[in-house]
Amino acid sequence: MTYCLGLLNRQGLVMMADTRTHSGVDHIHTNPKLFDFSSLGQRAVVLMASGNRAATQAVLAMVRRDLHLEITPNIHTHNTLHETANYIGDKLRLVEARDRIHLERDNFNFNPNFILGGQLPGQPPELFQIYTQGNHIQASYETPYLQLGESKYGKPILDRGYRYHAPLFTAAVKYAMLSMNSTVLSNASVGPPLDLVIYETDSFVLSHRHRLQADDPYLVKLQATWGEALRQTISCLPDFPRQTGSSNLGVYGSLEDDSVAEG
Repeated sequence: MTYCLGLLNRQGLVMMADTRTHSGVDHIHTNPKLFDFSSLGQRAVVLMASGNRAATQAVLAMVRRDLHLEITPNIHTHNTLHETANYIGDKLRLVEARDRIHLERDNFNFNPNFILGGQLPGQPPELFQIYTQGNHIQASYETPYLQLGESKYGKPILDRGYRYHAPLFTAAVKYAMLSMNSTVLSNASVGPPLDLVIYETDSFVLSHRHRLQADDPYLVKLQATWGEALRQTISCLPDFPRQTGSSNLGVYGSLEDDSVAEG
């Protein structure tokens, strides 16, 4: 399985992906899911992929071919990142038309998805999620993150805490790390090494790109510190009211009430 996430931020973007792929417990591998298509100093373009690996690799191969052969359009010729998202969607549809029927005939899912993030000159940084069908949605100030794959474990921390105006390095990166850490701890199909990109607005260069191994000192310290902070926070939360007296009607009702209501 996969977990990829992108955070839209007033100071740029944070994009992060695990690298674990598997086809059964005997076939676990490391493969990148984050890909840099930037043009140094001119445009920042990053893709993250999830789903059927043959399908995502086919899409990426088409994108690389167009760029190498200077076919128009290609990922460097669009005037907006919205056009780039449509371009990736078109490639997805080509692969779907060719491969879906053959995959599903043998009970394999055709489920590739992409997150596209970056910035073009004269425009703000943007973040898009491109679905299997080729259409897409865009992250916004109100909903400033997108996820692929095993999203449920890392979503609560983002919903509760992350905001568009959070400082990029001192907050947004930490939220991305905690979201990924929660997923890695709870789902064995997601794992390191972890690829991380931090993009600063108007830089048009990915100067902060890292691959973090499982024993990376920062990851180890982050997990230990966050776990201890959660345990300490428990003592600060209000205690659950205890039931008093002989009545079987508790503070919030009773099990008997539920059974009567259901009957």
